[in-house]
Amino acid sequence: MPTPTQTRPQTGPRALVRATGGPRYAVALAIDALGTGLLRLFLLLYGVTVLRLSAPLTGIAMTAGVVVGLVCMPAVGRWLDRGARSTVVAASMLVRVLGVALLLATPAGRAWQFAAAALFLGIGNQAWPAAHAALVAAVSHGRDRDTALAAGRALRNAGLGVGALVATACLAGGATALQVLAAVTGFAYLTAAALAWSVHLHVEPSKTPAQNAVSEPAPRMRALLAANVAYVFCLNVPEIAVPLVLVTQLHASPVWSAAVFVANTVLVVTLQVPVTVLMSRFPRRTVLALSGVVLTASYLGFLAAASLGPGWGAPAVAAVSVLCTIGEIGYAGSATALVTALAPPRVLGRTLARFELSTGFGLAVSPAAITALAPHGPAALWGTLAAATLASASAVARERDAAGTTGPKRISADAAPDRCGVRTNG
Repeated sequence: MPTPTQTRPQTGPRALVRATGGPRYAVALAIDALGTGLLRLFLLLYGVTVLRLSAPLTGIAMTAGVVVGLVCMPAVGRWLDRGARSTVVAASMLVRVLGVALLLATPAGRAWQFAAAALFLGIGNQAWPAAHAALVAAVSHGRDRDTALAAGRALRNAGLGVGALVATACLAGGATALQVLAAVTGFAYLTAAALAWSVHLHVEPSKTPAQNAVSEPAPRMRALLAANVAYVFCLNVPEIAVPLVLVTQLHASPVWSAAVFVANTVLVVTLQVPVTVLMSRFPRRTVLALSGVVLTASYLGFLAAASLGPGWGAPAVAAVSVLCTIGEIGYAGSATALVTALAPPRVLGRTLARFELSTGFGLAVSPAAITALAPHGPAALWGTLAAATLASASAVARERDAAGTTGPKRISADAAPDRCGVRTNG
């Protein structure tokens, strides 16, 4: 039986677990992350090894899937604004089940069918962050919401890491092992979707007219979304930029690249929540701007480390990557939280969808940008990243939130709770 409508959101990570029907939602996040960790590592190899497609064609199909998946984000935002929460989360998982099924049904040499599978996988991957953030915003608010978002990200990174390790252990099995991994991934997504849907969480939409709700934060959001495109490059630094520099410029062992990736995952999993809680004494925008400065310093550190050449260069790059990860943790802990706080409840879904559009765009173009800049030397790569990130941090710092600077009658975006009812079948 449905519980009575809650007019005041519950707070705190434990309250968040209770509000989403116990540990079911957390388990759904972990299973979904495990499947994604499996998929990220072997999808390219699946296209090349099992389907016998060329590497460039496989890469183009995967990129097209991500980019076209972004087109669906406005519809996801409107769906969220109509009150759906757990249903959208479950749908983002189910659409990836369809993608895996298409992948398993694709015969060798059928590039268009592989591209269709990549499209559905891309849609699910793009829709999930906005849906998850909207669900968290429905059952928590203020700094408790920030902590809950940080805990979700830490849990997701742990699942991604475990999934990647499992996939690595199974890769020696060849094409048959890849097909088994695909089937396991599909089952993981299906299980996660069932658990997420069982929460049955729905929000009563605000009655505030959309045009009144969206007009005031729109300029601030445009600046934030533009800055986010540059910030999000930091997520591909451990996976693309650092290995590229270590192997092609410093001629270091691939072990260094693996060590940087593992260290990044471990640090995010262990520090995301404590750092987010520690920085909660400062405004979210200040934390986001400071994170950009830390990322800029790390890019300049990479530039200095690359100048050391073979020998000392590799350990220096590994050391600087820790600073880069700290900047990434600060960015991840403040960006989504700031967007969620700034967005009026009436258009929360559409605002989160626009934010994920900027994130997806940055993630889509960053591999091409990094690989295009790297052959021109460390200064071209790290200097460009440092300049773009510092400019973005400056733009974030120049903007003013509604809190404290425009008069006593204004309500702080950091403190305002969501004014909506929450229904759950927990």
